[in-house]
Parts: sequence; C-alpha cells; structure tokens
Amino acid sequence: MAGNSQRRNRRTSNKKGMQVGSGGQRRRGLEGRGPTPPAEDRKKHKKNRMATAKAKQAASRRPAPRRGGAKGTSEMVVGRNPVFEALRDGVPATTLYVQQYIDNDERVREALQLAGQRGNINLMEAPRPELDRMTNGLNHQGLVLQVPPYEYAEPQDLTAAAYDNGEDPLIVALDGVTDPRNLGAIVRSVSAFGGHGVVVPERRAAGMTAGAWKSSAGTAARTPVSRVTNLTRALEAYKKEGITVVGLAADGEHTVEDLEALGGPVVIVIGSEGKGLGRLVGETCDYRVRISMPGGAESLNAGVAAGIVMYEVARRRA
Repeated sequence: MAGNSQRRNRRTSNKKGMQVGSGGQRRRGLEGRGPTPPAEDRKKHKKNRMATAKAKQAASRRPAPRRGGAKGTSEMVVGRNPVFEALRDGVPATTLYVQQYIDNDERVREALQLAGQRGNINLMEAPRPELDRMTNGLNHQGLVLQVPPYEYAEPQDLTAAAYDNGEDPLIVALDGVTDPRNLGAIVRSVSAFGGHGVVVPERRAAGMTAGAWKSSAGTAARTPVSRVTNLTRALEAYKKEGITVVGLAADGEHTVEDLEALGGPVVIVIGSEGKGLGRLVGETCDYRVRISMPGGAESLNAGVAAGIVMYEVARRRA
C-alpha cells in the first residue's frame, strides 16, 4: 500500500498545469513576442555588424560643418584646370573622382598631389560613363571634384561675434548681387578690413559656390556668410539692435567720406551694378551714400565699391 501511495504522489507532482503562485507566466509565454525583426536590427547578427560598420565609416568621412545656419547645395567642379585651381585655392571638397585609365598628364598629377596633401579628400576611381552621368554630360576631362554644401551663419551670429570681441559690428549686406566672383571679392574685402560677415538674400542672389570660394582667396574659411529669406526684415532687425544701415547708391544724399555714422556700428548695403538698391531695401536704409568719382564713371563693380567703403570705415576706426 505504501508503494502505491508513493507512485500516486509522483504522478500528481509531475502533472502538467498551472501551479499555485505562477502569476500566469505560462499564459504570457504562449502569447509570443511579435514578428522577428530584420537581420540588420538584431544586435548579434552578421548583417547588423556590417551595417553598423558602414555607418561609422560614412560618418568618419563626413566633413565637419562650417557654420550653424541653413545649408546650401552640393556642387561639382569639372575639368582638369578648374579642379586643379579649386584645390589650389582651398575650396572645400569631399571627394575627387578620377576616370579609370586616365591620361596621366601634369595637371592630373598636380591635382592628385594637392588632394593627397589635404588628407581629408576621398580619391575615387570611376569609369567614364559614371562621370558622364554625374556631370550631366559636361566635358569633365576625367576629373570631377565634389564640393560639400556651404553651411551659412545666422544673421545674429555676425553681431554676436563682434560683441564678443568688444567691437562695433561691421557687416556688408548684398542686394541683387548675382555674380559669385563679386561675392567672393566682397568676402575678401570684409576680411581684410576687419568686418564681421556678409549677408545675402536667398533668392536672386549669388551664394557661396566654388567660384565664390576661389574669389575670396581663402578668406571665406574665416569670414561667415549669412543667407536670409527676406533682406529687408534682416536689416530692420539690425536697426532694432542699434546698428545704422547705410545704403550705397549713385544718387545718395551723402558722400562716403562725409558720413560720420560710418565710424560706429554699421551695416553697409550694396546693390547690383545695373539696378542698384531695390526700393524696399533703399527705404529701409538710415542713410544713402555715394562714392565721389571725379572721372565721371556712372557706377563701380560691386566688389570694388565694397572695398572702397570698407576702407573708409576701417580708416575711421583706426
């Protein structure tokens, strides 16, 4: 009898079913854990490790941003001489594409040498059809340089930099200047005469392209450029900060050498050669000044005019 009792107890203890105090663990275990995640999302899976490695590699090649505002668009410089000149003049670049089996002449060797000296430019070999596709059929001559998007400053960043240095803001704003070479030349003048930056409109105006970088002779790396959606509003915001807005116009009521306001915090507004200042921008200016020209010329190149006014401001501040 004792043996029968023990066998019954063993059968009872091994019986399947809910146990007292289990808290429904078996029921939750039957509910499942949802669909299986993709291989790339599973931490220990080979595909996950490969995807992570690729992401880290791409991040390490990504150029560091220059400014804290909106970004422009990327650009391609094509052709052996343009690519060489861009690399020589310090135009920022991320990748130099070289055609497979290219005729390795002196200009190609010089471009490769300059790219190698930078240390942060990827060198990529590509077949001619791929370069044709990238450049929309332009005559690239086997060399294509990718220029990253320029990262523009915010308008208030320019005045903040001046105040941080204990200086009166000196800013140049451009109204309708569409030639990137003029923009680059103005950036160069602003840098030479101690200015704090340049403001350009978002539409119908030149931006910081490779051509502007080249014309700036490297000064674009240390002179911020801000891009605004509405130039008039940007000028009004500067006026609220106590900064005088001075527009350059052929029929200005004052001459550059006579306007005392140029000695204080100032934004100098320069219009296009043909049309000059727009109506709303001109009405926003506190003063309109002209450059005396005894020779009788009607107007000056925007870059030249900016240099003259910037020199006068620097002279007054010296």
